[in-house]
Amino acid sequence: MTMSSKKAMIFAAGRGDRMRPLTDTCPKPLLEAGGKPLIVSQIERLAQAGFRTIVINHAWLGEQIETTLGNGSRWQVELRYSAEHEALETAGGIVQALPLLEDEGESAVFVAVAGDVYADFDYAALAAPAEKLQASPEPGMHLVMVPNPAFHPNGDFGLIDGVLSLDAQPRLTFGSIGLYDTRMFRDLPRGTRRALSPYYRETIARGLATGELYEGLWENVGTPAQLETLDRHLKSNAR
Repeated sequence: MTMSSKKAMIFAAGRGDRMRPLTDTCPKPLLEAGGKPLIVSQIERLAQAGFRTIVINHAWLGEQIETTLGNGSRWQVELRYSAEHEALETAGGIVQALPLLEDEGESAVFVAVAGDVYADFDYAALAAPAEKLQASPEPGMHLVMVPNPAFHPNGDFGLIDGVLSLDAQPRLTFGSIGLYDTRMFRDLPRGTRRALSPYYRETIARGLATGELYEGLWENVGTPAQLETLDRHLKSNAR
């Protein structure tokens, strides 16, 4: 995967109910931690890793996201927006955005990350697994796993020698950062609401899902208390 073909997608369509009342007037990815919106921290990290096209899907208060971020030129990236009238969930959101992720219908391997995650993850580390996925005859995925946080003690999947497993122990938590192949989503009609969970399970069951463990700073910002904790941590470390 050459630098010029590097594409990413940030999922920013969720309503963020557990973040209310903060999200009644502000979309969740624009909530600030460490003095900047969560989604800006992600854009900066993707730009540093050489990503030049970033697709952002949105539904709830989506105009605010476009107005705040603009065309991406301040980060030397091109931001492309995929507007959804009602949130289509992750797989549905990917299908809706396929024309923005693929150039002239050519399949692409892309990074996708949830808009409410904060991580010091180096996206450049995904270049090698992306090349492997690109060369694979069948569409697969590569997921970044993290140690189980307190709110998700039982984890999601096992990881054995870089391959994900549905039943191996110990289980780790999916960090909401992954590599996907657009070929995987071609059969889903546009406008369909569909989660990614069945895609994970099926791809892992077929042995087509690799993974890696990331043990650096990672926070799934789900509640105002989590946002406040992350904000304090980032500000104290910035001094």
